[in-house]
Amino acid sequence: MGGQRYIGVMERRARLALRQRLVGRARAGTPEEVAGSLVALHGTDPATVYLAVGARLADSAGTVEETGRALYEDRSLVRMHGMRHTVFVFPTELAAVVHASTGLAVAARERAALLAHMAAAGAPDAAWLKDVEDSVLAALARRGQATAGELAEDEPRLREQFVYAAGKSYEGMHTVSTRLLKVLGVEGKVVRGRPLGSWTSSRFRWAVAPEHPELDTAGAQAQLLGRWLAACGPATEADLKWWTGWRVTEVRRALVAIRAEPVALDEGTGYVAEGDADPVPSPDESWAALLPALDPTAMGWRQRDWYLAQELRPRLFDGSGNVGPTVWWNGRVVGGWAQRPDGEIIWRILDEEGNGREALAAIGSEAERLGGWVGATRVTPRFRTPLERELTAG
Repeated sequence: MGGQRYIGVMERRARLALRQRLVGRARAGTPEEVAGSLVALHGTDPATVYLAVGARLADSAGTVEETGRALYEDRSLVRMHGMRHTVFVFPTELAAVVHASTGLAVAARERAALLAHMAAAGAPDAAWLKDVEDSVLAALARRGQATAGELAEDEPRLREQFVYAAGKSYEGMHTVSTRLLKVLGVEGKVVRGRPLGSWTSSRFRWAVAPEHPELDTAGAQAQLLGRWLAACGPATEADLKWWTGWRVTEVRRALVAIRAEPVALDEGTGYVAEGDADPVPSPDESWAALLPALDPTAMGWRQRDWYLAQELRPRLFDGSGNVGPTVWWNGRVVGGWAQRPDGEIIWRILDEEGNGREALAAIGSEAERLGGWVGATRVTPRFRTPLERELTAG
């Protein structure tokens, strides 16, 4: 492979253990440290953020309180649309980078689609929508945070409905509030605020997005890719294209801009951040982890054979490619876990190879740790997987 340094499976797992803060000595002290190390936490399922943080904290007892503080009091973490039109939680200082690198193109498509659907339904025009938008943003500025229902009290036009895809099999009624708030979210004008209910709730309030500078798209893409490679490299071009959702030309341009270094992987050519090609030794301790559904480590790469065997995937993923709760031992997925209705954390090993007493004891300890801080809360993944359903029912 042209003299490129070879990085094998064991070194990739060592990098994962240390940089994803999963091995004991690498665990973090705060939610901000976790998010900074991982670049992005999947936020589609609200519970995932807390569970992913708790798995990586040295002291997980205060996970809920500390993560809530970071999200909704200090605003050091922000929940917003990002790569692949998916909701993530980012360090707030990355908001401008994410918006410029991945959000602008999606935002333009979303607004155009909303206007087209409204026009097809005979709904008011763009000027009307802009007037509603301005009114909503002013109401949010006054309130600080508000639900869509609360905003509709200030701006009744949010309650108006229009027919989507009239005459089609998927015809339905859309409410202006639902579509407009989504558009404002991808445009970086609003973000999700504190939810109604507990930390597992998906009934979010909305808040005006923190101010951030408008960045050049190419520069922002280079900055984001550099951050991600430092946390998750090496990665193939296919991994990078999948994670970012960019065109391959954009990925290649960003790789050149950050002077990424090519390395040889079992899958072919991969890339690391500039100066990051030196060997990384394996941690001097074994480790186990119980990671939640949609965890950024389990979902971080498109090509996953180096940490997740093909034969395990049908039971650990749903039909849309969403990973469920996973059990890890020394850098590879060996099974899955779930929480039963009575609160018990139950787990099952699917890959028995190399998993002796030490592994079982360590996994059991992690299950106890998780159960200890989750407490009376019941967590059901938004996207159910075959093994999670089986464990829950058993």
